[in-house]
Amino acid sequence: MATISIPTASSAATPSASTAAAYDDVVVRNFSIAAVVWGVVGMLVGVFIAAQLTWPELNFGIPWLSYGRLRPLHTNAVVFAFGGCTLMGTSYYVVQRTCQTKLFSAKLAAAHFWGYQLVIVAAAISLPLGFTRGKEYAELEWPIAILLAVVWVIYAIVFFGTVGIRKVRHIYVANWFYGSFIIAVALLHIVNGAVIPVSLTKSYSAYAGVQDAMVQWWYGHNAVGFLLTAGFLGMMYYFIPKQADRPIYSYRLSIVHFWALIFTYMWAGPHHLHYTALPDWAQSVGMVFSLVLLAPSWGGMINGVMTLSGAWHKLRDDPILKFLIVSLSFYGMATFEGPMMSIKTVNSLSHYTDWNIAHVHSGALGWVGLISIGSLYYLIPRMFGQKQMFSVRAIDLHFWIATIGIVLYIAAMWIAGVMQGLMWRAVNPDGTLAYSFVEGVKATYPFYMVRLAGGLLYLGGMLVMVWNVWKTASHGRYVPVRIPMAVVPAAAHA
Repeated sequence: MATISIPTASSAATPSASTAAAYDDVVVRNFSIAAVVWGVVGMLVGVFIAAQLTWPELNFGIPWLSYGRLRPLHTNAVVFAFGGCTLMGTSYYVVQRTCQTKLFSAKLAAAHFWGYQLVIVAAAISLPLGFTRGKEYAELEWPIAILLAVVWVIYAIVFFGTVGIRKVRHIYVANWFYGSFIIAVALLHIVNGAVIPVSLTKSYSAYAGVQDAMVQWWYGHNAVGFLLTAGFLGMMYYFIPKQADRPIYSYRLSIVHFWALIFTYMWAGPHHLHYTALPDWAQSVGMVFSLVLLAPSWGGMINGVMTLSGAWHKLRDDPILKFLIVSLSFYGMATFEGPMMSIKTVNSLSHYTDWNIAHVHSGALGWVGLISIGSLYYLIPRMFGQKQMFSVRAIDLHFWIATIGIVLYIAAMWIAGVMQGLMWRAVNPDGTLAYSFVEGVKATYPFYMVRLAGGLLYLGGMLVMVWNVWKTASHGRYVPVRIPMAVVPAAAHA
């Protein structure tokens, strides 16, 4: 049984409790607001480049508005700006509550926030200007990459320092997931970021050929595995039990889930390099570990969903729970589809097609997006002294707009991707290709229109959120939350 500090009626009335130190929530509030702002920016760029694929003339002949430059801006803004700020804000909130202590250093936490915003702004300027290393999720040139590494070390010091000064013996499982994300992303970033600079704005990888590709996709897939999965599972293990007011379904399963996931994910990267110059045995290792990943992934999904056991009725009236639980449905779907796509025979059909785009966005919009939004809806009113968001109905509207948008987006890309794969491999009796590449592009055009509509809906939901956050913030003010003094045995869901 974990020992968790909770306030009690008697302790709240004592002078010692009333004068207790407060949590350091300024940085949590800053990251939460930044996450909403960058989410709108990243998704707006995504909608714009989706429109460019439908109407290519929208680049207006301007180099820094071209698809090739805006696409990495979109991925970096959504993954690292929106997703990163959400992870950092929630991790600082969760680590304080589950460790019953304030942050290790409020000044370092502030340096982390402003340093990370500087990295985001530098990326937003440099990528449209064409300064890039050309690596997926690792486009930033070496001066910005070094700044990011320094900021990340500050983040690690604050987070693990807070765990180190905790007032309870137990380290709640959400902190294990957050901690693994912080350590793994630092390792990935530093190893894959090894470059030889030739100027302030240009560098070349320290690796060459197939070794460079292997290091890149060891990094690329584990950025998905540890930033876009492990970190957000930390959110899942805290915010679903808190919002549902239920203990996590199985704490033992959560520990098994953690160790199985972080061990297996590290070896799955080679599935991005099927049918390339990478040795066949390495491709097969990536495929096998990808298939093994299905077990811990679905174990975590089941653990989160079953937390509502005995409280399913809450889904009718609680739109925040809808966000959190439906996100797990998309997590389960994406983590089933990913291992299936890693099978070589399936990959021969899916690779280089829009099926990959469907898979990525079912995870990004459905899993990462929805659990981030749900967690922010939980967090933001508490950062402004409110019991709930200004409009609960607006949260419900946001949920339905976003969900319909996701379904339109991924269904269109699934159909387009399978169609592309079949058209590209179709041959005439004499062995010539049955369809030219441009015929495949023409057949895909209607599905790009549907994708654009789905993206517009998802962006529209984010704009509803911006309004709701603005009204919540303007009607409230932050009230410092005192750290409880009483330490009593409690359920392990914190």
